[in-house]
Formats: sequence, structure tokens, C-alpha cells
Amino acid sequence: MTTQPTATTTPNSFESTIGGYTVRTRAHSLSAWFVLALRLMMGWAFAYSGFTKIVGPEPFSAGGYLTNVAATNGNPLAEVFAWMGQTAWFVEFANVAVPWGELFIGLGLLVGAVVRLAAFFGALMMLMFYFGNWDMAHGFINGDFAYMLVFLAVAAFGAGRILGLDQYVEQYEVGGVPLVERYPVLDYLLG
Repeated sequence: MTTQPTATTTPNSFESTIGGYTVRTRAHSLSAWFVLALRLMMGWAFAYSGFTKIVGPEPFSAGGYLTNVAATNGNPLAEVFAWMGQTAWFVEFANVAVPWGELFIGLGLLVGAVVRLAAFFGALMMLMFYFGNWDMAHGFINGDFAYMLVFLAVAAFGAGRILGLDQYVEQYEVGGVPLVERYPVLDYLLG
């Protein structure tokens, strides 16, 4: 995928070429507010979900979910989920990774820090939930799939630069050069 600005590109324009096909559009000036709203919505949802799992009256346990949820409705990954649920070290990993991952992903989105990294892991979790909650009663698109796309949109639009800490971290100077210019790989984590 290549994205190259042209002479007709303006600050509110998007242009991308994939496989020889180019799409161009112009965003409305309110678009930034909607991207911010998506970031904050997903941040709150994940931070709250993780927090309630961590402080809940019962310790969080992924074992039952992993073992039982995918065995119905013709899930294409049923055997993978069964293996995860029957593998003690993986269940222990999931017992820590799910609640703390949700909390840290949510906090990252809420404050706008390392947003692209947080959104990537949020999308990965939603992909796993999509397969774990497999149900084709209404087709391939469900809430888990939609949330995965929201995470990807938050990452693609660099939502951490909109009233977030990423805009400051990216411009922090190291040796007189902004951080993301000195270390371009950080552009995949920040924004």
C-alpha cells in the first residue's frame, strides 16, 4: 500500500493507492471530533471492562470461556480455543493478559498515549472475541467485528494526536530532532 500526497491534497484530504486503485476523499472539519469520540469510547469501554475484572469479587478466569464458548455454532477455530482452554499455562496467561490488557489498552486510549499500539492490541483482542463468540445468525458482521474496525480506524487516523499525549511525545526533541523523526519506527506505536 502506498499513500502519496499530490498537489491537490489539502490538510483534510485523504488519498491512498492499493493495487493500482486510488481513492481520494475530503474529510469534514468535524471528523477530528468523531475520531476523538471513537478513541474515548473504546478507551472507556476497555478500561472499565479490565478494571471490573481486576477488582471483581471473583478472580477473573478465562478457562471456562476458552474451553466452552467455541464448541458451538460451527466455529472454525473451535479446536484452537479448546486447546487454549485445556492448556494450563495459556489459561494462566489469559487470566492476566485479558483484564490487565483491557485496562492498559483503555488507559492508553483515554489519555492518547501509544494509541496505535493500544489500538492494535485492542483489535487483536476483538478478533479473538469475534472468533470466540462466533455466531453467523446475522452474517459475518457482529459487534466484536465492528469494534475491531473501530480500533483499526482509531489507529489509522492517528487519534492520539487529537487532544492526546502522543502529539507531545512525537514532538519531544532528542538532540534537536523530534522523536518520531529520529526514530521513525515510533510512528507505528504513537499517533
